[in-house]
Amino acid sequence: MVTGASTGLGRAAAEMLLDEGLGVWGTARDPARLPARAGLTPVALDLDADASVDAAFQKADGDAGGFDLLVNNAGYGLYGAFVERDFADWQRQLDAMLGRTLRLSHLVLRGMLARNRGAVVNVSSLAVDFPLPFMSGYNVVKAGLAAFSESMMIEVAGTSVIVIDFRPGDYRTRFNQTMQARSGIHPPTEAPAADRRRRAWTVLEENIDRAPPPTRAAADLRRALRHHRSCTVRSGTFFQAWLAPLLARLVPLGLRRAATARYFGCS
Repeated sequence: MVTGASTGLGRAAAEMLLDEGLGVWGTARDPARLPARAGLTPVALDLDADASVDAAFQKADGDAGGFDLLVNNAGYGLYGAFVERDFADWQRQLDAMLGRTLRLSHLVLRGMLARNRGAVVNVSSLAVDFPLPFMSGYNVVKAGLAAFSESMMIEVAGTSVIVIDFRPGDYRTRFNQTMQARSGIHPPTEAPAADRRRRAWTVLEENIDRAPPPTRAAADLRRALRHHRSCTVRSGTFFQAWLAPLLARLVPLGLRRAATARYFGCS
């Protein structure tokens, strides 16, 4: 089962698994947007709707005879200063992307551990290492998923079930366009805050424009799954996936924070 399989990284992952000859249950809010391919079973699932998670999973799991792989990919960005948005917006994002993703993992892991086989991939983000400005809810969700993955790696140790914390950097998808549409326009509390927000958005857009295609992330995921061991995988450009995390371990936190603020035009 691949959640959020209609676009971006989720679609690339689903296509890769289909190319490997696997049967894939792909979820989307609108199943009509899923690719029409042999081996792909569409599943209507909306993480914003609490009741849809259990019902959609139970039916799909029964039809599949138990899932051997779950890729928790579905989610969205929400852009804006934390205090400028209604708190209900952040609450919905946390409930959908963290709370209901954990609920789905709870359901699938019970079956996997009973059968003593399977893999859960939690798609977090390099935002775990480098939080993004004006995306506080997204940062919290991804950090929570990474922490959850670490917990599960310990709990499933000694079994044939694995957990992968998959941390992609920037990829050339419609993520920013979708985030912009969801975020709407919220008036800033002060002009300097609006200027910082606009500068940071420009950097985010430039990074997406220069980013590799999502098929690269799918190839990295394929390699990780073939190793069949619990791990953390960083995926992206050489700088994002390798050099930046190395520098993060060597550079003091205060200096790293100042460099991030300067990079995004927020200092």
